[in-house]
Amino acid sequence: MATPAAAGAPGAPAPPRSRKSVTGTRRTVAALFLLPALVLLGALVVYPIGYSVVRSFYDQSGDGFAGVDNYKALFTDDGIRTALKNNIIWVVFAPTVATALGLIFAVLTERVRWGTAFKLVVFMPMAISMLAAGIIFRLVYDQDPDKGVANAVWVGVHDTFAQASAFPKAHPGRDSPLRADQGGFITRTPVRAGTPVALPLVGVAPDQMPDDAKKAVPAQPEGDKVTGTTWQDFTRGKGVGTLGAPDPSELGYPGMKIEAVKDGKVVASTKAAADGTFSLPAKADGAQLRLPADNFKEAYNGLDWLGPSLVTPSIIGSYIWMWAGFAMVLIAAGLAGVPRELLEAARVDGASEWQVFRRVTVPLLAPVLAVVTVTLMINVLKVFDLVFIIAPGSSQDDANVLALELYRKGFSEDQPGIASAIAVFLLLLVIPVMWFNVRRLRREVRR
Repeated sequence: MATPAAAGAPGAPAPPRSRKSVTGTRRTVAALFLLPALVLLGALVVYPIGYSVVRSFYDQSGDGFAGVDNYKALFTDDGIRTALKNNIIWVVFAPTVATALGLIFAVLTERVRWGTAFKLVVFMPMAISMLAAGIIFRLVYDQDPDKGVANAVWVGVHDTFAQASAFPKAHPGRDSPLRADQGGFITRTPVRAGTPVALPLVGVAPDQMPDDAKKAVPAQPEGDKVTGTTWQDFTRGKGVGTLGAPDPSELGYPGMKIEAVKDGKVVASTKAAADGTFSLPAKADGAQLRLPADNFKEAYNGLDWLGPSLVTPSIIGSYIWMWAGFAMVLIAAGLAGVPRELLEAARVDGASEWQVFRRVTVPLLAPVLAVVTVTLMINVLKVFDLVFIIAPGSSQDDANVLALELYRKGFSEDQPGIASAIAVFLLLLVIPVMWFNVRRLRREVRR
């Protein structure tokens, strides 16, 4: 048996020394460094969560215990149910579309020289606050095509294939020979060849008349043809001009379509010249002249992007505009780590680019795609700014989400108990998504 003296003999290993910091122990130093963060965490996260949970069980005044009544309201209140439905739409579509676009952008920009510049442009919206983005898209979705970019483009495309009428407000005046018929106007009596017909209308503002309109002139008889004039029978100034006859300052209706109708059938048709005159063949003799409804179609004003039916998809579109760049950057980083040998091997084996993308690239990027999707899901559950700014008051109820309903219940309607219940409910919705993300990250670390 070794004696105590032998333990200190030359060549024997020295016992390990305990390293102590100036303050005494390493744990004390760690605790001191963590203390400010723990205090802030408790004050800004733990305490508000605890207080919200407790407050959710009390009534509006905060004095009476309400039990689970506030939580029952989550499923009985129409506003909260609409918000919950919209949140489901947000969670399903916004992360999916943003991630898909990010994936497409990341893959395609690898093959072009200006890929870096494109990525910069796509990512730039991330530098804009939600408030600023909301103001931008409130203008983009403006109903007036002269202000809203979305409707300006939509109306331009529409009018390319279906030109609107130049006379949407035109209608017969006093003692007119025309009467209403199927959205248009028709003469009260049949017309005769050789007798010029007057088809006066009013209602078109002078500055809205077509640029090619010329001064209206009375039509001249042409043997067995039916001739006439259609014009703006209005002259500025009280008592000026003659009703039922073209005056020197009055303009014709160029392009106005005129149909000759017999027994309910159109036997001939024509369009008025720049001075409003027109001519129909002999078979129009004895027919009634009709100005069809096509002449008076209202100008197409685009879509009501912020109306009840489109407001939620429109706001989701603005969110995707902001966050597709975020998804693209993360996916591009993951794509940079994909072994090129696998892609080249797939191409050598005869796989098309689509097969390489679907069978090789996407499976290898699955962990990155999961991170992006889960991150965006957590983010959309908290979306508030865009909905609050973009949706007008008339359709804010239809665009409502849980975060906005929390604000409205807590501040506008003074129901803090229900607002706290919504906050707790939102926390419960976020926890499973966060738990999934933490588990996935731990698996990645183990690999």
